[in-house]
Amino acid sequence: MKKIFTAILLFGFVVSATAQYKRKPGGIASKPNQQSKFLEMQWWLGFKAGTNLTEAVPIKRYTIMTPTNYAVALTDKSYESFNKAGSQASIEITFYYKGFSFSTQPTYRNSRFVYSNQYEWVNSENPSESLLLQYNQEQKLDYADFPLLVKYDLLRSKFRPYIQAGIFYSLLINANKSVKVSGTDYASGGTNQFANQEIIVGAKDLFTNYWGIMGGLGADYNLGNVRLTLDASYWKGMSNITHVNNRFGNDRLSGIGDAQDDLDLNNIVISAGVLFPMRYLSSDFKTLDR
Repeated sequence: MKKIFTAILLFGFVVSATAQYKRKPGGIASKPNQQSKFLEMQWWLGFKAGTNLTEAVPIKRYTIMTPTNYAVALTDKSYESFNKAGSQASIEITFYYKGFSFSTQPTYRNSRFVYSNQYEWVNSENPSESLLLQYNQEQKLDYADFPLLVKYDLLRSKFRPYIQAGIFYSLLINANKSVKVSGTDYASGGTNQFANQEIIVGAKDLFTNYWGIMGGLGADYNLGNVRLTLDASYWKGMSNITHVNNRFGNDRLSGIGDAQDDLDLNNIVISAGVLFPMRYLSSDFKTLDR
């Protein structure tokens, strides 16, 4: 009996000691889980691609031909906004820390915009004899963009909507311009409509590098050990994209009456892609489990 009683006391002592060891001391916070600490910081590397729409905003207008019998403003170019789709492809490098992401996304971008204007010649002695010329021009610009972004996750789950803002610098790679001239001739004894052959010229000398600011929103979705991303942003140009010293430098364009206006360039940019985490705890641990 004495041995049994001793054994019972020994067992109770062990149970009591074990319970006290597992109990957290009052008022003392438990140490952060190592995996939770690990997930507070991450490097991401990935690829994105998508489409963009462009708006060219005149800062100052220029012309070669000046009418004498009607207002010069009637010959101003009419710019169409966000109606021509371009494309872009990006490499994304992002550092994430506690909901904030600091990202650079070198991008190759092709943007397009169009404008049109018209001139009218009227025989002063016979107003019924006139000639109306319509110019439709499309610009295609290739840029290398270098944005710096700050993003903030609005949720911390598999689906993570975010907001973003930043600045960018765009380096001109190439530019082309196509011009279609059409018109209506009322001076040759009837009404004759015509269209000249389209003119395509290299226009890189007419444009230059520029910089701007950007802001937008997007969402990430964690899928296994990768992250799918979709975002939309507005890029506002803050400097003139026209090379002012070469405004009248293209003989073919000057010959048909075209002079490049000073322009700001704005873009709506939509991209989708996939990102890969660069830090892992172990081979069997999914970095996106939380």
